[in-house]
Amino acid sequence: MSAQATMESIARLVPKGSRVLDLGCGDGALLAHLQATRGCSGYGIEIDDAKLLKCVQRGVNVIQLNLDEGLAMFDDASFDVVLQIDTLQHLRNAETMLRETARVGRMGVLAFPNFAHWPNRMSILRGRMPVTKRLPYQWYDTPNIRVGTFKDFEVLAEKNDLNILDSFGLQEGREVRVWPNALAGTAVFKFQRG
Repeated sequence: MSAQATMESIARLVPKGSRVLDLGCGDGALLAHLQATRGCSGYGIEIDDAKLLKCVQRGVNVIQLNLDEGLAMFDDASFDVVLQIDTLQHLRNAETMLRETARVGRMGVLAFPNFAHWPNRMSILRGRMPVTKRLPYQWYDTPNIRVGTFKDFEVLAEKNDLNILDSFGLQEGREVRVWPNALAGTAVFKFQRG
């Protein structure tokens, strides 16, 4: 998947001038892009020292924090948008962090690997865990501690009283709006509290 195309698809979901909190911001590329192209401001949250340094080098405000410890330092509706891009599948408390995302932000944008993508299904049918461009790890060395599907997130959102404002898949840099659960390697959701 083209990183630039993915960044553009996610950026389109963020209103211009938004105050953004990017959870698990990595090297800060997305937040820097939002600042440069959409006039956004805000903070990234990251735990990895090397990625923190890259954020600082990009001019991105970043806070070192383990997301499994929660977001208690932020008040309700502190941000216009809270991003969780490729973060949810790494968290032990994924449902709690989803609720925290909805509490701290007026809106959330989330993306994660869609385990129901058809090549993954084929691997499972052959009796093996999938190894793809989107899920490039063997089952025993993956940083993903959980797997989910497009449909799984819809159920989780309903359970937590979240309204899905927009949803689509991403595959090879393209937005997939028809059968995204089967045809896209990445699931993307824009949501808010109900």
